Amino acid sequence: MTTLPLIDKARVLRTPEERFARLPDFPYTPKYIDLDGLRIAYIDEGPRDAAPVLLMHGEPTWSYLYRKMIPGLLAAGHRVIAPDLVGFGRSDKPAQKSDYSYHNHVHWMAAWMEKINLQHATLFCQDWGSLIGLRLVTHSPERFDRVVLANGGLPTGTQSETPRAFKLWRAFARFSPWFPIGRIVNSGCAQKLTPREVAAYDAPFPSTKYEMGARLFPGFVPTTPADPERARNEQAWEVLKQWNKPFLTLFSSRDPVTRGGDKIFLKLVPGAANQPHTLIRGAGHFLQEDKGPELAQKVAEFIAATPVSAARPT
Repeated sequence: MTTLPLIDKARVLRTPEERFARLPDFPYTPKYIDLDGLRIAYIDEGPRDAAPVLLMHGEPTWSYLYRKMIPGLLAAGHRVIAPDLVGFGRSDKPAQKSDYSYHNHVHWMAAWMEKINLQHATLFCQDWGSLIGLRLVTHSPERFDRVVLANGGLPTGTQSETPRAFKLWRAFARFSPWFPIGRIVNSGCAQKLTPREVAAYDAPFPSTKYEMGARLFPGFVPTTPADPERARNEQAWEVLKQWNKPFLTLFSSRDPVTRGGDKIFLKLVPGAANQPHTLIRGAGHFLQEDKGPELAQKVAEFIAATPVSAARPT
């Protein structure tokens, strides 16, 4: 049982539900899990008896990011689960800066995973969805049958030079008085969003006080050997180095932040051998926006080609 972080519950914010009215192309009714007074929202669609595809979003998005992938996965017969990280989407948003950390977010999502009793899942993760999602996989490998990694990673702070694009983004998140989240997401897409889609990404944040998590997340990415999560991520890598279940990478061709980040997984993760790794052409950082149906098809094909008997380690 995962121990929940202690937070200042009196200062937790909850985005009014009317902010999510009339979202374009996102008709799904959210479900909620209460973790000792902290509410986590998630989408859970498709057959109850089907093995789930867990879609983990990153920064500064929410489960709305997956609206172009969900229909294809449902059409293929899969159950689809897409949570909103704490501080994002419909999930609660602690307003105290000290309540946010990489460590706390892993613990919150691990507790959520245990509470919904996730089993035989296929993880699809991108951006911060990978920094947290891969920690979930290595925390409870028995709950996952396979992994799909897209535009993400599991940094320890000991890697080579941090990409300049990420340094600029981290500085912007920390210092800019202007933080237009919908426009930020739009800038990370190769195919530009409509005004209604931009508004959908702004919806979780009625004012700047709701943006604490979105502001802080870039600073939590391990970039130096002294990072507090270095040891835990190194421990997670030791699990990945023994991961024999199927592991697929789907990185995009136009992401200056994560370009080339798939190479270390192809080299070190045994389950990545002989998989149909693909470079997604014409997609930016948020490749779910640019190539959602194509990604859904590749995930469905990957699941079909790696049945459970093959997904379990020998």
